Amino acid sequence: MKFFKPALFFIFFSVTCFAQNRIQNLERAFNTLLADEQAKHAITSLCVLDANTGKTLFAKNDQIGLATASTLKTITAATAFSILGKDFQFQTTLAYSGNITTDGTLKGNLIIIGSGDPTLGSWRYQNKENAVLTQWVSAIKAAGIKKIEGAIIGDDRIFGTQTTPEGWVWQDIGNYYGAGTSGLAWRENQFDIHLNPGLSAANEVKVVKAVPETPYIKIVNELKTGSSGSGDRTYAFLPPYSNVAYLRGSWGMGISKAGISVALPDPAFDCAYRLQDTLKRLGIPAVQPATTTRLMALNNQEIPAITQKINTISSPNLSEITYWFLKKSINLYGETLLKTIALKAGKTASTSKGAETEISYWSEKGIDKSALNIIDGSGLSPGDRITTSAMAGILFQIQKENWFPDFYKALPEYNGMKIKSGTINDVSAFAGYHTDSAGNKYVIVININNYSGSGINKKLFRVLDELK
Repeated sequence: MKFFKPALFFIFFSVTCFAQNRIQNLERAFNTLLADEQAKHAITSLCVLDANTGKTLFAKNDQIGLATASTLKTITAATAFSILGKDFQFQTTLAYSGNITTDGTLKGNLIIIGSGDPTLGSWRYQNKENAVLTQWVSAIKAAGIKKIEGAIIGDDRIFGTQTTPEGWVWQDIGNYYGAGTSGLAWRENQFDIHLNPGLSAANEVKVVKAVPETPYIKIVNELKTGSSGSGDRTYAFLPPYSNVAYLRGSWGMGISKAGISVALPDPAFDCAYRLQDTLKRLGIPAVQPATTTRLMALNNQEIPAITQKINTISSPNLSEITYWFLKKSINLYGETLLKTIALKAGKTASTSKGAETEISYWSEKGIDKSALNIIDGSGLSPGDRITTSAMAGILFQIQKENWFPDFYKALPEYNGMKIKSGTINDVSAFAGYHTDSAGNKYVIVININNYSGSGINKKLFRVLDELK
């Protein structure tokens, strides 16, 4: 025993010194980043907590609110898990109004009632577009419907008419990552436009086709061919509910991908349109053109009452949705979850009410309300302002929740760490967890706003490397 106690003390002393040296090295690396020319006009913040105790191991500029980019998705996901539950599912219902005659004529309308499910028709899950349409057709046939005297109506009322959050920038809206929410979302609210560059720079780019075909949208092509290696500098300017898309920018020679993905201006209409088109090809025509409850309200048309529900499609559970939300950083999911959080709290399904609910929830958990200036659910808005201290505090707290393993599994891996990335104009951030070679666990949030040049992530990783 007389040898054991000094040995134990020596081990404890060595581990403590090792940990202290690690943090000292981290501070030196961070100061090197601050002195870098790329950070000359930037604000750079770092907060590192002991993941077991919550103790702050290193913090610099951690009380300054910064644009988060997609690291905000960690807070949105954590709030959704907390308020909705990991087994939460969206439900989409197919129903009809009126009645069905003995010869199979529906003297009424088919109505697709949305609950905001952002996965309906998505290629990532079981409920892919063709699978959903096949299921609906089977339900329609089982109901004995052979002809529809009315229309196919997409009911998108649950989320109201404002699809994109206030604060999103014009250059993002219209592109797939700027797809807004819809009470009846469809195919992740996007479609593709295939492009071919010209034979030389500045030549016109050819629009090959839209996939799927969208004859109700006029594409105005203002693209020029970019030089070899210039890649994709194409933006679609297509506002919500519009039927005119302007393509601007350049499409580089030698580019390998087929084209760009564009936000659907009216997902509920496209969903109804696809079902009507499918039924027509199968010999079940609808007399009236496809429409939505929003369009009907604009035209002062009465929205028909439901007579009978004939099919319900459940989304994947929240754990599965969060997996892709964090792995692939799908902005649509974040905005949908924020509105759904508001609904669950008994409020209007709006972005602002969702943000209000989110801020209140974490404020009650001890996070400083003034450190959470939240404008949207995805971080696409450059107006979001959150401190690294607040984000780290939330990431520390959620480790004790029964859904945390699903959250942790969904985090991407960068630089050998389980951290969510975030990138918008001149903003780069990472937030998540790391376990070092000695078994020490950390909560990490690093963020730089208004940096210059490119390649900043390598320099952020040099700082974080000191925790390995």
